[in-house]
Amino acid sequence: MTDISVPATETGTRPGRLPVTRSCPYDPPEELLARHAVAPVSPLAFPDGRDGWLVTGFDEGRAALADPAIGVSGAHAASPVGPDRPYREPPPAPPGMFILMDPPEHTRYRRLLTGYFTTRRVRALKPRITEIIAERLDAMAAQGAAGDPVDLVRAFALPIPSLVICELLGVPYADLEEFQSKSESLLSLDGEENGAVEQARDDICGYIYQLVLAKRRAPADDLISALVAAAPDDAPLSDTELVSIATLLLIAGHETTASMLSLGALTLLRHPEQRSRLTTDTAAVVEELLRHLTVFHLGLSRVVNRDTTIGGQAVRAGDPVLVSLAAADRDAARFPDPAAFRTDREPTANLAFGHGAHACIGANLARAEIGLALTALFDQFPRLRLAVPESDLVFREQSVVYGVAELPVTW
Repeated sequence: MTDISVPATETGTRPGRLPVTRSCPYDPPEELLARHAVAPVSPLAFPDGRDGWLVTGFDEGRAALADPAIGVSGAHAASPVGPDRPYREPPPAPPGMFILMDPPEHTRYRRLLTGYFTTRRVRALKPRITEIIAERLDAMAAQGAAGDPVDLVRAFALPIPSLVICELLGVPYADLEEFQSKSESLLSLDGEENGAVEQARDDICGYIYQLVLAKRRAPADDLISALVAAAPDDAPLSDTELVSIATLLLIAGHETTASMLSLGALTLLRHPEQRSRLTTDTAAVVEELLRHLTVFHLGLSRVVNRDTTIGGQAVRAGDPVLVSLAAADRDAARFPDPAAFRTDREPTANLAFGHGAHACIGANLARAEIGLALTALFDQFPRLRLAVPESDLVFREQSVVYGVAELPVTW
């Protein structure tokens, strides 16, 4: 067992902060990968003055995410980025915000939702998802009929998962643009200091609360109405629980998939020789895009609940832990030639959706949307190409979800 000292060394120096500066927009920061080359579990300084651990190895990341001794309760206070600030004991997670809870509280909510995102349920949704994709592609074709560039983010990548999750939850399409704007603010890394994140959170929760009240008065055939009628453990969900669950599903249900669609399309434009596999082995292409891009680029925050080990490294109760999904999915011990985009990889399993009890509940839906949408995009627009030099593209580095801000294309 190894034991790298976490507290300040005898010279008073602290471990380094999380590397976030990229030299290539399609690869994790070089310094992050360099740290992994030294050790898959290494000390990390957090902005709140605490020292914890950075996990960059694939096997080590899976182990940490599956270890019941390492939890999420309180982990939202352990942000790996941002200005220096004093540590404050995090408040309890709002009722229903199950991604911030450990079992058994987490299990109660997760069990309630799992049935809506099974492989069988997603298979039943595919015809409607295909219709939504076709409608958006036809609208995109009309928008670019005169030869003007079209922003693939706004015309394709963002509306498709947004419309799907709106229909699933029962959110009116007319409100789509408003909640997309609020969602971008909520996920911004720049908004904490000026109050924009808190304002966006309040606005979204206020909107969802009114929607919950409307569903109580007039239930419909949608997920929010089903949750209103649900009574897990013989106890109906409170308005606060319903708002938390619906807000989480609404935000998580479109932002990451939208980023994967735009970055995925861009990656396939950069690797045209790989596009034919979209029709012959869609799943392999989707898995390699997920591994290669890993849009949840900052990683997953955890807190050690009781002394344990990660990859042989002793970690102590109270230590904050950050599992870098981007680094883990570029671990050469798991993926030979990890920087290459190769759709013929075996095995394909990656950590893009996390792992363990808190793995993304919507992973099946996201995979289906990505595969169906990208296949249809290149079927309908086989001559799709960038309308600007690649060097002009702007990437969303100051967001919890990495992506491209705009993607002007023509055909």
